[in-house]
Amino acid sequence: MITPPAFDPIRFRDDLARTLDAGDVAAVQLRLKGVDDDAIRRAADLLRPVVQDRGVAFLMNDRADLAVACGMDGAHLGREDGDLRAARRLLGPDLTLGATCHDSRHLAMEAAEAGADYVAFGAFFPTGTKETKHRPDPEILTIWSETTEIPSVAIGGITPENCAVLVRAGADFLAVISAVWNHPQGPAAGVRAMNRAIAAALAEA
Repeated sequence: MITPPAFDPIRFRDDLARTLDAGDVAAVQLRLKGVDDDAIRRAADLLRPVVQDRGVAFLMNDRADLAVACGMDGAHLGREDGDLRAARRLLGPDLTLGATCHDSRHLAMEAAEAGADYVAFGAFFPTGTKETKHRPDPEILTIWSETTEIPSVAIGGITPENCAVLVRAGADFLAVISAVWNHPQGPAAGVRAMNRAIAAALAEA
């Protein structure tokens, strides 16, 4: 689960706690855009106990250095966010490193060789969160899961209504934003809806 691109950390803290208590969430990625490092640090400090006290991994988007400085569980790097090998050295052996790989198994293999703990493919569906140029076929998840043990994350416009094809294709995790935070009954209902959809897809697999 990825945080909204902008929020008031103090108000968001309670919303996040209720959302995490609503169902199964593997990780929370802190993704703040257009703010300075101090604002990111303040948000991380406020939200870290909420996430980690529930046994959920707390990851920093884009910045391995801030992940370490803020006591987080790891970082997720996009293609323009620095060298993965350098990030692996900075994070050390115990923190999680994830890498965006768009629609490319070649990039995913390079990321795995550089020390990534998981690779992210997408965007699989239209999304308003960010401009996307890559639209992989779900088959990439199947091929990846059959050829490597590195987990995969599917990203991009994922909802309870469309996630089944990705689950059945072999995605280990689903990264969601709008499906949770913009759910008409609130984010807790969004988590429950995603959990139900994933369970149903696994039962049909």
